[in-house]
Amino acid sequence: MKEVSVDELKEMLDNGEDFQLVDVREPNEFEICSLGGDEIPMSQIMTRYTEISKEKKVVVHCKSGRRSANVIQALEQHFGYQNLYNLDGGILEWAQEIDPEMDQY
Repeated sequence: MKEVSVDELKEMLDNGEDFQLVDVREPNEFEICSLGGDEIPMSQIMTRYTEISKEKKVVVHCKSGRRSANVIQALEQHFGYQNLYNLDGGILEWAQEIDPEMDQY
């Protein structure tokens, strides 16, 4: 599985790269902290997959990287996605390494 580190994601954001960021956490988690991007909970991914681009790089994240890895496997297996990248360590890693002011849970 392809991965992106939090440092690489920060660089992509800072450089204004054209990519899609997908948060697969649940709505109550979005309210605590967010990196922005599209919020598509893991529980809805199989019915909302058409909202995820097949044309450009897509970084998928969750709290720690486990759920997003499962989502990526499902999307690759069932719908043929080849442009998905898991955020290594998830939003927890982002909070620890990039934004220590971010609320954690």
